Amino acid sequence: MMQFVLRFGKRLAVLLPGIFIAYLSVRDIFPYIDRRLPDVISILVTYMLGAYVLVPALIRFFRIIFPPNHLPLYCVTPDGFASDPLNVGIIATRRELINAMERTGWYVADPRTSKNIIRHVLSVVFDWPYKNAPVSNLYLFGRKHDLAFEIPIKGGAGSRHHVRFWATTYQEDKHLTVRSIHWHRRGSRVFGDNLLWVGAASRDIGLAPIRHNLQLTHMIHPDTNRERDIIVSQLRDAGLVKNTHSVKLDDPYRLANRALRGYLHTDGIMTVVHLKAGKRL
Repeated sequence: MMQFVLRFGKRLAVLLPGIFIAYLSVRDIFPYIDRRLPDVISILVTYMLGAYVLVPALIRFFRIIFPPNHLPLYCVTPDGFASDPLNVGIIATRRELINAMERTGWYVADPRTSKNIIRHVLSVVFDWPYKNAPVSNLYLFGRKHDLAFEIPIKGGAGSRHHVRFWATTYQEDKHLTVRSIHWHRRGSRVFGDNLLWVGAASRDIGLAPIRHNLQLTHMIHPDTNRERDIIVSQLRDAGLVKNTHSVKLDDPYRLANRALRGYLHTDGIMTVVHLKAGKRL
């Protein structure tokens, strides 16, 4: 009962700012813009201000005051909402990770610049090939992903396999478990010769509005376990795997995705691949 009350309170805390922004937009912002611009442009500008500026700003302020306090099971959006589950890890240097992923058919995602975002939007609308399209920024350890890779899916505009990685360290003299991984290395990027790259692998299957601010985002296929298994199998088939470790993060769970009516399910396992010495390229 107490968990229900807390969950209801958190959802209400997110809903109320949205209602306030909607009321403010209809009462003040839209009339102000409407006096200066045509109706269609006024509606579009009001939507952009509300969905992409005001609502995210309020939610981020809420997250600063009430930061989440839990073992990382998933990465989060810039405004702190749950996104893709953590499900794969690779022990390697940065260069070794890039080379191994490229060898198995993955493309490094381009930086998220205005030019690349426009190119990505056009590629989705007109179904143009863009193998290195940028991915949205998701966060773990208090920072956005360090590297992202993708494989476009033929015949599906905007559809792709993709994985984001964040570098961290671990206690090398102990068995790899939740306790031996340094989850609290936050803020700045981590460098070293033997890093653990914690990853969130998923598959884009279309577009949908985000449930809490109506921005457009990719719809994710619910089966995130399969995406993890694809990466592990590819690395193993390429002869790059020394051994693997199964790190239990949690019991199997279903996670409401930020996309409206979307959800993800996971077995709660992060499979960590240790690349063979001399095979890391």
